[in-house]
Amino acid sequence: MSSRGKKIFLALTIVVPFIIYCVIYYRPILKNAPFRKADFVSMQYKWGVKDTLENEYNSVDGKYQYVNSRDSLISKKVFLKNDDILYLHSKANEIGLWNFPDTIGVKSAKSMSIPRYDITFNYKEKSKHVVIYGDFDGNPKLLDAAMQMRKVIEETLNQAEKRSGK
Repeated sequence: MSSRGKKIFLALTIVVPFIIYCVIYYRPILKNAPFRKADFVSMQYKWGVKDTLENEYNSVDGKYQYVNSRDSLISKKVFLKNDDILYLHSKANEIGLWNFPDTIGVKSAKSMSIPRYDITFNYKEKSKHVVIYGDFDGNPKLLDAAMQMRKVIEETLNQAEKRSGK
């Protein structure tokens, strides 16, 4: 058998069945994923200290209010672009937000002066709600991933606010 014939035989017996197997196996998994970008409905993000989370963003109505450095409450309408939503969704997938526990940390007397973050992603069939306490002393990788997600959301909101301010 020639060298070219061996390569064709190898491709037909190993590579092609492997590709077919991957398509058959992974297609339903990806198609039925619970948190798909196409099913995205809205996102809420709240943060603050104590029980009142005076800073908040809601992507449904674009309501964005926060307390600035002079303790003034600023209210604006800020809407996210489709690219922003896609970016947030892909970062949540990358960081593993869907696998986070519902609460990271515990509410305690000490947490009255510690920042708290409340993140909610709503999809057609499911939603993911995570509450993060800044004084979490459990798995540092989990806290780091949660803080990374918080930072991504805040940066995206700041960019959207700058765009809408022009």
